[in-house]
Amino acid sequence: MKKDSLIYVAGHSGLVGSAIIRKLRLDGYSNLLIAERNELDLINQEETLDFFKKYKPEYVFLSAAKVGGILANKMYPAEFIFENLMIELNIIQSAYLSGVKKLLFLGSSCIYPKFAEQPIKEESLLTGSLEPTNDAYAIAKIAGIKMCQAYAKQYGVNYISAMPTNLYGINDNFDLYNSHVLPAMIRKFHEAKIVNSESVTLWGTGSPFREFLFVDDLADACTFLLKNYDNPDIINVGTGKDISIKELAELIRKIIGFEGNINWDTSKPDGTPRKLLDVGKIHELGWRNRTDLETGIRLTYDWYIKHQAI
Repeated sequence: MKKDSLIYVAGHSGLVGSAIIRKLRLDGYSNLLIAERNELDLINQEETLDFFKKYKPEYVFLSAAKVGGILANKMYPAEFIFENLMIELNIIQSAYLSGVKKLLFLGSSCIYPKFAEQPIKEESLLTGSLEPTNDAYAIAKIAGIKMCQAYAKQYGVNYISAMPTNLYGINDNFDLYNSHVLPAMIRKFHEAKIVNSESVTLWGTGSPFREFLFVDDLADACTFLLKNYDNPDIINVGTGKDISIKELAELIRKIIGFEGNINWDTSKPDGTPRKLLDVGKIHELGWRNRTDLETGIRLTYDWYIKHQAI
């Protein structure tokens, strides 16, 4: 990529897309193409193709997606599979028809089997059953991977796919019904602190282990991969370290300064027992994350206080 290359970031207003925009601007890339939802409906095939043919971006970061936590995935599986499939199909096909030089598709660690051997290697894809609570989203993401690989094989295009672990950070979604576990905890502990609540109730047992990557580190990995990786085989992006949900809750409680109790609602699902990515492949290329978990949570909480907290 040259500094004046036309780069389209699909999903620029979301957690990942906004981080990619920040990273590109920080690195001196000024010719960035974005479109608001009222300007471009990525679910609409005709609109998407017209957009690509009009602007002809050279590089594409495909970070647009419908995302959510366990509750949202459980309640709206039809929307998760339909919207994500349509977004991927339309952008990848339009990129091909308009001559995009390189495309990076962002998948998710939920594409891997529920009981995959830990840490999860890229080769684990499609070797077992998915986690039922988010299989609709996972299947859509797997379809996006396979589409990129099929186009690379048949048409010789340079489309790559990165699989990030659980993400959090600046511009996250803190809605209690649609957010992921870490931002939901930040909001719950903050609001409990404000009203001097005696306790906070969290879902599940707290026993599952999860890996968390600060979203600005992912953005750094995305630009790194666009410059240094040209293989259609998927590549994991993570920290290589995990933490139990119970330990995570205690860490967030400490950072926020909530002094009440934590109650675990064991009637609610835990999800996958452990999900840690094997990041040896991207480490061999020369990339590693820079932000430790406590620092990342503090940065995220500071942003939440300034922009969304009540």
